[in-house]
Amino acid sequence: MTSTDRPVDNGVNVQALLDARDALSAAPEAAQFTWRASCTWRTGTHSQSTVAGFTGLGGEQRHRTTYEFDVDHPECFASADNGATPVEFVLVGLVGCLTAGVASVAQHRGIQLRSVTAAIEGDMNVLGILGADPGIRNGFEAVTVRFSIDADASRDELEALLAQAQKRSAVFDVVTNPVKVLVELA
Repeated sequence: MTSTDRPVDNGVNVQALLDARDALSAAPEAAQFTWRASCTWRTGTHSQSTVAGFTGLGGEQRHRTTYEFDVDHPECFASADNGATPVEFVLVGLVGCLTAGVASVAQHRGIQLRSVTAAIEGDMNVLGILGADPGIRNGFEAVTVRFSIDADASRDELEALLAQAQKRSAVFDVVTNPVKVLVELA
């Protein structure tokens, strides 16, 4: 690791994370979390999703505020473009999770970050979702994430940091491994 004369501060409380890991390892039932969102259709392809709370640590938890997300499709799909598309939210979730991992792993490894930016792209042939070609999948064919990191570290150290961020990313796991999804009528 590259060392600096100044203490590393990337804004991540690594000790609190390590303490939480130890506490949850000793009480694994508290480590079971259920993340939730609700969605209300507005009109056309526009809906609004809300995130307010989740369960974890053995009970109900609340965010400090309710978050709302408008979801829609662009005008080129004969929609009103009142929000990002659902697949763009997937990209935002993935790049946000990986970026949080970069900051956390860098803090833990003593790497001072000066800047971290990432660009993410998902390639998709929409003939699948339009039902025009049953041989084309509905989802992404490929996703590319490109990080630009300015830090007190070598390229090898930054590549190891990215590898560890991927290894610990919940969203990377969700998009790269099969997940049992149930869709049912209430």
